[in-house]
Amino acid sequence: MSEDHLLYRVESSIAYFTLNREAQRNAISAEAIELFLQYLDRAEADDQVRAVCVTGSGEKAFCSGGDLGGGMTTSGMDPIAGYATLLKRLAGFPKPTVARVNGHCLAGGTGFMLACDIVIAVDNAQFGTPEVNVGLFPMMIGAVIFRNVPHKKAMEMVLLGDRLTAQQALEMGMLTRVVPAEQLDEAVTEVLQKLVGKSPIGLRLGKEAFYRMADMPFEDALDLLSEGLKKVLATDDAREGMTAFMEKRKPEFTGK
Repeated sequence: MSEDHLLYRVESSIAYFTLNREAQRNAISAEAIELFLQYLDRAEADDQVRAVCVTGSGEKAFCSGGDLGGGMTTSGMDPIAGYATLLKRLAGFPKPTVARVNGHCLAGGTGFMLACDIVIAVDNAQFGTPEVNVGLFPMMIGAVIFRNVPHKKAMEMVLLGDRLTAQQALEMGMLTRVVPAEQLDEAVTEVLQKLVGKSPIGLRLGKEAFYRMADMPFEDALDLLSEGLKKVLATDDAREGMTAFMEKRKPEFTGK
């Protein structure tokens, strides 16, 4: 397995995942899926990691989808099942995740992007699900598309296979914000630094509750969230945060 397909590093409490196949427009390979899962386990177990950033190498593409040229079949794993597992893992990851969309994001790359909590994209990026143009269909990423995009707009996107501008993707709810290319790193860094300063346990409990209640009936969701609030209030970080607020100082969160 080539570890060059996905780069991983930790810096200033942030774990950076970089799809590293620039010549292939960062197309997803089986090796990248395996490494992604391994590195997510590493990032979750590392108490020093408080946030995750997912991006692609170069300036042209964040991720162009699955490698139709054979990169999805060079490993012993089932790439379809592996990709589905990866989307579940990323969408339910207990630490906050930010997608740094540095270029075009298409097909399976849409899954990586939408599975992240926050998505910041360059204004010249294009988006879409072109699978129908080659006789396929965006099956697995439909699970995250329909949790982010209104039904009719989602169906238009997956059935036509047309490319969308960053502004169109923003208006559909696929992106958090759009910035000029020269402002991308500044915008992403600002968000990541803010996330690092929050309570790790508060964010974990909150994300877990929000993920679980997504498809619940209203009454059941409120019951779950009320219990979740009790858990958060019982943490040392919550007590520290409220004390710091009253004392007009910056809280010192420990993740407990």
